[in-house]
Amino acid sequence: MQPLILPVSVIIPTYNRQDVLVRALRSVCRQSVRCEEIVVVDDASTDGSREAVEAGFDRGGPPAIRWFRLPSNRGPAAARNFGIRQARCGMIAFLDSDDHWRPKKLERQAETMERFPEYLISHTRERWLRRGQHLNQKYRHVPRHGDIFSHCLELCAVGMSTVMVRREIFATVGLFDERMHCCEDHDFWLRVSCRYPFLLVDEELTVKEGGRDDQLSRQHRVGMDRLRIGSLTRLVQSGVLNAEQRQQTLQGLRRKCEIYGKGCCKHGREEEGRRYLDLAARISPEAGEKWTP
Repeated sequence: MQPLILPVSVIIPTYNRQDVLVRALRSVCRQSVRCEEIVVVDDASTDGSREAVEAGFDRGGPPAIRWFRLPSNRGPAAARNFGIRQARCGMIAFLDSDDHWRPKKLERQAETMERFPEYLISHTRERWLRRGQHLNQKYRHVPRHGDIFSHCLELCAVGMSTVMVRREIFATVGLFDERMHCCEDHDFWLRVSCRYPFLLVDEELTVKEGGRDDQLSRQHRVGMDRLRIGSLTRLVQSGVLNAEQRQQTLQGLRRKCEIYGKGCCKHGREEEGRRYLDLAARISPEAGEKWTP
């Protein structure tokens, strides 16, 4: 009897991660139910990632691993978008190359989405590790079910490596914003959650590794608020928000502008700080459709 193969494409973007990429690949290949394919998108690595994988990785059969290398380093949004375009299946799961999965992750998530076909996107709970040590999550970081838009406004409420989506969602929401070198996942969750509910598979099926110096959230932490302000501004301009969502978004935008503006002034960037404080002063959630950035 042929083993059951899930019609799922797993997309793994990677850049100079040969030390952890094999672990991510093994976690997919050791799933209780195999996926159709693994799409690895190498964002112009210079560390010999592919050679290291080929030398030290024996997957022991399916799934097929399709390896693509981008000609220049374009960032995680571009790498994921390339993978989405190459993926052959109607269901797509994402895995960052420094994270890994529990053995039943794909089985439980695909099974749950099959039972609830009205959901276009799902996510799981995750275990957090920092340099190999367990890290307790605060309540505000615990993933939620259903309408999670207000939670997404508060923080990046969805773990990238926990997500499985039906391909048709991209026709409405679009792909990841390639202009964003960081926070592109948060931007995408906002665009999705203002339109669709999230299905939570309430099990710890994903392991998120933190504390690495090469993680974008560490490299770009100084400018992350500016990127999020731009994301919220575009969301307001998009015209897709209902009245309540628009008011919530403007409140969040004003708060972020105030925090970032004060931070700039504190660190000697007076002109930039005044610009964002002026923007915060002009934001009025009560103005409704009349407000423009």
